Amino acid sequence: MPESSPEAPSTPTFPAQPPEGRAARIFLGKDGLRVGWSLLLYVAFWLLIDTAIKVLAVQIAGFEDETYKPQSLAPLELLSFLSSYAASLLMARFEQRSVKVYGLPWKQAFGKLFWLGCLLGLGEVSLLVGSIGAFGGYSFGKISLYGTSLPTWALYWAVTFVFVGLTEEFLFRGYAQYTLTRGIGFWPAAVGLSLLFGAGHLANHGETVVGAANVVVTGLVFAFALKRTGNLWLAVGWHAAFDFGETFLFSVPNSGLVYSQHLSNASLEGPSWLTGGTVGPEGSVFGFLTMGLGALAIHFLFPIGKLAPCDAGTVKSA
Repeated sequence: MPESSPEAPSTPTFPAQPPEGRAARIFLGKDGLRVGWSLLLYVAFWLLIDTAIKVLAVQIAGFEDETYKPQSLAPLELLSFLSSYAASLLMARFEQRSVKVYGLPWKQAFGKLFWLGCLLGLGEVSLLVGSIGAFGGYSFGKISLYGTSLPTWALYWAVTFVFVGLTEEFLFRGYAQYTLTRGIGFWPAAVGLSLLFGAGHLANHGETVVGAANVVVTGLVFAFALKRTGNLWLAVGWHAAFDFGETFLFSVPNSGLVYSQHLSNASLEGPSWLTGGTVGPEGSVFGFLTMGLGALAIHFLFPIGKLAPCDAGTVKSA
């Protein structure tokens, strides 16, 4: 059984007694800045940093946003991750916490949990597309990449989706998850952020309510992985590998988006309940089944009895 070694979060020193004065009571609680103000400040930092670095990228590097190409998507996702992480660094300093409690302890970066996540992600997407294919809904088609272009584009997409995994996992299950947990508990926070995660995907061309519902379930399963492992590295690997398998290996739509430079000219044929329609396999009924199996895998791989007293990415109010 894989072992995890979550690091306990540092505990900031705050006065045991409630802060005195009306202004202090409005902004401060027993454990520092109140949750609502913390989130508001984090979002303000994130938006400010994100806007600044992307403006600089356009002005200095001539960056062009072409979402459907990995050459453009990779730096865009990297910049988004850097801005969200930089905002968390500012908040960690402001709130007197170690940044590792927000779910990405760098000592474990791209370690066993990440690679186990990659295996789970590839396994899930293979089972999902295989189930659709077993009912006649998926055809691999002919290979569309040859020679050196095949490993080149495979590497492009692999790196791109690692950045996607880092960005989305940290935004929805990093600082925001930790901070909301302080106020309302782990699972209420996870449900709220997963609903937000799913709603955000509705902006994708081709996304549907069923596909967004699958994204919500995915968010909850990844939150479960955070709860059981103590950090986000397994979820980052899983997220990246699933997207890579869907977009490049099986060459199907990914959350309603059809990207360029994939392995084959695959096709999905059949009713939407089976294939997912314009969403791709994430909109299939089998998507809910495979995520359920994923949750069972986490449950057995990381049983409660093996957990450390306090997770690195959560707090004890969960």
